[in-house]
Amino acid sequence: MFDALSEKLELAWRKLRGQDKITETNIQEALREVRRALLDADVNLQVVKQFIEDVREAALGSEVILGVTPDQQFIKIVHDELVKVMGEANVPIAQAEQSPTIVLMAGLQGSGKTTTCAKLALYLRKQGKKSLMVAGDIYRPAAIDQLKTLGQQIQIPVFDLGKADPVEIARQGVETARQQGYDYVILDTAGRLQIDLEMMAELERIKAAVQPHEILLVVDAMIGQEAASLTRAFHERLGITGAILTKLDGDTRGGAALSIRQVSGQPIKFIGVGEKVEALDPFYPDRMASRILGMGDILSLVEKAQEEIDLGDAASMAEKMMTAQFDFTDFLKQMRLIKRMGSLAGLLRLMPGMGKISEEQLQKGQDQLARAEAMINSMTPEERRNPDLLARSVSRKRRVARGSGHKLEDVSRLVSDFQRMRDMMRNMGMGGGFPGRGWGLPGRDPSWRGRSAASPSRQQPSPKPGKGGSKKGGSNRGFGSK
Repeated sequence: MFDALSEKLELAWRKLRGQDKITETNIQEALREVRRALLDADVNLQVVKQFIEDVREAALGSEVILGVTPDQQFIKIVHDELVKVMGEANVPIAQAEQSPTIVLMAGLQGSGKTTTCAKLALYLRKQGKKSLMVAGDIYRPAAIDQLKTLGQQIQIPVFDLGKADPVEIARQGVETARQQGYDYVILDTAGRLQIDLEMMAELERIKAAVQPHEILLVVDAMIGQEAASLTRAFHERLGITGAILTKLDGDTRGGAALSIRQVSGQPIKFIGVGEKVEALDPFYPDRMASRILGMGDILSLVEKAQEEIDLGDAASMAEKMMTAQFDFTDFLKQMRLIKRMGSLAGLLRLMPGMGKISEEQLQKGQDQLARAEAMINSMTPEERRNPDLLARSVSRKRRVARGSGHKLEDVSRLVSDFQRMRDMMRNMGMGGGFPGRGWGLPGRDPSWRGRSAASPSRQQPSPKPGKGGSKKGGSNRGFGSK
């Protein structure tokens, strides 16, 4: 996501490296690169013009900060302006004073609208809200069946009247939600391959009939600059209250994310980041700006981890690592946890400094994890619990290699790498440098779940000699300590 845009913006920073300060003269080349990068990313032309002008004014009017180079200062200015363009703050989904909150989903066919209805319903359930989905797309073949299948998958009920009038379907769906005490009712509506009068008229009739509290435009991030005209057309006829940007995990150039709010004045509220029904995240403009500039998004990474990690399991795992009891069964658990959190590529790109990893490197890492999982699955339960059995037996390793479809040297490398990692963790634990003894990680600090990644962890007392620290003043800094 945004890889090409990030790379091209890097050219703009280079124009200012080595300069003493930002001036009207030296900023021109940098601004030209920013303009070119945004246009290549398919950002709407009017949005680009306004953005460049805002960056120029902010850059020339900024005070020189001691110890900050012009290129660093320029990056900060571009980051701040990106945040402004995208909305400055997260805007949560509406909540009516009297239930149910009615959410009307609109958009073109192929934007992922029906799937997004299910994603939103699941997201709301995680917030403790009870939702009813209403199947109102009577034109697209199998649209109703698709929504019902998704509903069964996530155990969210779906209201449908078959091929009845969409306005009546919406009206009865809302009434059913009201009578049965639902918190939200999510109306799936018909899309078209392009905007037409018939589609807009039908949406207007549905809006008049049910008076929705939220009208969300579902936009495919891949359409780029067309997002501006699409947003304008829907907003003028319906008065959208927000947007959901889908398919942001694809090879998108980013233009839609920078155009929607500027055109409609309404915020992006959610982003779709994968095909799985769990892959819907609230939209945070500051985090998205950081991703666009290749700075990562550690807050989103922590939130994904918090959703999946059980604190009791984490405490037990930390104890196992510290005492060299961590085995292949535990390793398999960790790999499956990563899968539940999303793709390896997606997770790595949330980490600061990891945005420039090539697709080839990411694929190689993914393949290595898949090979490791296949080999571990070919081990007996006893071998998983006791990796030393494999280390001492060539015949066992040969059997695992045959069972997993890999070579003997692959299994030998996995076992030796695993033992080396386990020894390193044990040594760090004995030296007081294991994360979890002072880093406020899960299981070691009960306040961890409530803190964001940006919050400093609590200061811990240094270990005393004989209690995990060395007599010469042991380190307590964890992985990466030197």
